[in-house]
Amino acid sequence: MKLSGAAAVGYFAKPDPAATGLLIYGQDAMRVALRRQEVILALIGPQGEAEMRLTRLQGSDLRKDAAALMDGMKAQGFFPGPRVVFVEDTPDSAASAVTAALLDWRPGDAQIVITSTSLTTKSALVKLFDAHPSARSVGIYDDPPSREEIEATLRKSGLTEIGREAMGDLLTLAKELDPGDFRQTVEKIALYKWGDTSPLTVEDVAAMAPATTEAEVDDVLDAVTEGRGGEVGLLMRRLEGQGVLPVTLCIMAMRHFRTLHMLAVDPRGPASFRVRGPRKDRMIRLAQEWGVRKLEDAIALIVETDLTLRSASRAPAMAVMERALLRLAMSKR
Repeated sequence: MKLSGAAAVGYFAKPDPAATGLLIYGQDAMRVALRRQEVILALIGPQGEAEMRLTRLQGSDLRKDAAALMDGMKAQGFFPGPRVVFVEDTPDSAASAVTAALLDWRPGDAQIVITSTSLTTKSALVKLFDAHPSARSVGIYDDPPSREEIEATLRKSGLTEIGREAMGDLLTLAKELDPGDFRQTVEKIALYKWGDTSPLTVEDVAAMAPATTEAEVDDVLDAVTEGRGGEVGLLMRRLEGQGVLPVTLCIMAMRHFRTLHMLAVDPRGPASFRVRGPRKDRMIRLAQEWGVRKLEDAIALIVETDLTLRSASRAPAMAVMERALLRLAMSKR
């Protein structure tokens, strides 16, 4: 049986203890691993592995020892409770061994959980689980997590009171971060809010969000648009040390000043929804301070700088970019 969307999310949180097995496959090993951990924890509990109710197998070994899966499925442990046989990194060539195990599975046997990062919807293993009446298959794709998935992650961490704007910031973070990094960030926020019953705010999210290169670039652009030219050089050295390319910085500066320009033309326009919370208010204020004419001049300077960076000029690229940002900061004054 194939599961997707909300049905898959619900099954990960509360799997059927009487099911024969579950196949989780996808290209992103981290996403697959997180879902596998969630399902196994729900099936055998936090003490399951310590009580030897979890058997681990490597999928590549099934080609040489097809009986290992059957033996793990039928083995009886010393401790009572549900059991799981987990087969990791399973290739499609193990389909015959898995087929035999599914055919011989009986109530009371260990549930089979299989993961793979090399399967497609046309693979024999996927077709096997899709067609099985009491087994499930879930494909994990690189799409950003849905709102339901994010809310489920928040609930597991004890976060239930969340402001609307804070939820918007969390949705943005979920799209920007890897699944593991996002889960760690949510756990940090939960610890930060421990014992605090007030709703989660955008300031709370910002305080716990991991530092990213984009955030460092935002610091430079904030210094430029606020006329703090004395800070530009130091911030540029930091970005240069992180390996940020001048062309990348130029592209992000263009995006930043175009957003300010759209806000200056119409503060209620679409651009106003690209930023939230205190940053949104600051961006609107800066757009008003610069004005449409100055922002158009700034965009023209960035276009000229971009052409220079992409040309055959022998001038040091980072120095060209830094000079342009300093001229912008001075023009704000």
